[in-house]
Amino acid sequence: MTTELIDEKTDHSIVVTQVLAKPLNQVWDDFLQPAGQAALLGAGGSLGDKGDRWQADDGSCGVTRSYHPKEEVRFSWRASEDAPRTLVDLQFEAVDEATTKVTITHDHTGVEVDVPRLTAHWNDAVAFLGA
Repeated sequence: MTTELIDEKTDHSIVVTQVLAKPLNQVWDDFLQPAGQAALLGAGGSLGDKGDRWQADDGSCGVTRSYHPKEEVRFSWRASEDAPRTLVDLQFEAVDEATTKVTITHDHTGVEVDVPRLTAHWNDAVAFLGA
């Protein structure tokens, strides 16, 4: 289902882009389902409207910063309550009627994160939406 996969790792961000063989409306609907939210945030995690707090069963947590249906969702992300805050930006873009480009940018400027683990996690989350 994935026709393109790009991972960019810098000292400041992780960028994962996949083009999914599904229309935007379907990708968005899958994202809104509890399983789609869990794929992104972890079991128990669920994003709400701007300003809403979220927490997953593994202790990761954050706040929804921006919520634009079928376009963009931005949220803060912490590995735990005591961990430094980072920012995750999730972009949805219809490529055509049958495919959707999803990009996750996880900015972690100045914060030490497990880049390989998070890159794999974001790749898996986007792939889940494409399944």
